[in-house]
Amino acid sequence: MIKKDVIIVGGGAAGFFAAINIAGQNPKLKVVILERGKEGLQKVRISGGGRCNVTHAEFVPSELVLNYPRGEKELLGPFHQFMTGDTIDWFQKRGVELKIEDDGRMFPITDSSKTIIDCFLNEAKKHKVEVLYNQSVTSLSPRTQSRGFEISTKDCIYSCEKLLIATGSNPKIWSLLEDLGHTISQPVPSLFTFDIKDDRIKDIPGVVAQNVEVKVLGTDLVSEGPLLITHVGMSAPSILKLSAFGAIELAKCHYKFQIEVNFIRQSFEDCLDILKELKHELAKKTVYKSTQFELPKRLWHKLVLASNMDQDTRWADLNKSQLEDLASQLTQAVFKVDGKSTFKEEFVTAGGIDLKEINFKTFESKLHNNLYFAGEVINVDAVTGGFNFQNAWTGAYIAAKSISE
Repeated sequence: MIKKDVIIVGGGAAGFFAAINIAGQNPKLKVVILERGKEGLQKVRISGGGRCNVTHAEFVPSELVLNYPRGEKELLGPFHQFMTGDTIDWFQKRGVELKIEDDGRMFPITDSSKTIIDCFLNEAKKHKVEVLYNQSVTSLSPRTQSRGFEISTKDCIYSCEKLLIATGSNPKIWSLLEDLGHTISQPVPSLFTFDIKDDRIKDIPGVVAQNVEVKVLGTDLVSEGPLLITHVGMSAPSILKLSAFGAIELAKCHYKFQIEVNFIRQSFEDCLDILKELKHELAKKTVYKSTQFELPKRLWHKLVLASNMDQDTRWADLNKSQLEDLASQLTQAVFKVDGKSTFKEEFVTAGGIDLKEINFKTFESKLHNNLYFAGEVINVDAVTGGFNFQNAWTGAYIAAKSISE
């Protein structure tokens, strides 16, 4: 049996961040990371298209928590302890400068996730954190004779005083934690795009409507922001927000539902009034060729053709029904969603350890002393934009502080 002071299961963002902070704050502790893969930090590598979306430039805890469909209430206290500014400062002290993009996402100035990975590997080495790969954990049990835990992998048995689980959405580990008495909220996908087959968006992938409102019909789910038309349906923040906040509800209907899209964020009545004015102002022009409301031209063409007119219809010739059809397509277009697709490679899961079973002052289990959690293993998830990483940094830092004391 190999004895260590602290064992961290999971060599991802939260696991490495916790290990480095524990070893940095208390160099006497022997810290080891057990990672099941042949290398760690895989999500860090692919995040943000390989650039690593480290965090988000939101510096007010009460605003930051609004990006977490699950965990909003619980993270308010932790964010007062460690949040965006602390993250920036932590990386800066280790030679990694971050930059803010227009949408608030923050990346290393190198635009490469390798910068973050190298930082973690160097810090782990500097603080003598042992990282063991190909270590798939097969059992976890509290030690009967003394406090602490025994952890078995297929090769070895380890024992430790303090154990931190940072395995993300790993069903095998969730199952082992259930054996320890923890409740697991049923995992469902959280960030995904909508599969839609519809002539109005066919053949125009890459088109972005900048400011739309999207509702899921029959629910209270509503979001706003850019909408991207893809070769299989719709994506971008307005859709991804719905997928995160509606993760559980949309799973229950097996990802078959209807959405209503308001492409111009105006009421049907106001839109109709504007179209009636345009009928006089642009009388001799064709509707098809006179794009309005700052919409992408290709999208305007599709919506015009869906309103019972053709490419040669002039504004002057529009009847009441055609005007109403166009206003309806612009402000209340209904699309049928039939399935989902993973958003890029960023697979995020809603679900995990029930939040009532965690002490958010320390990220320690309320059921077992000296058992800690960080990252997506708990039932916290966020919209896209660096928020899931911020949850990982915050939980790992607070757990590390508690463990190293």
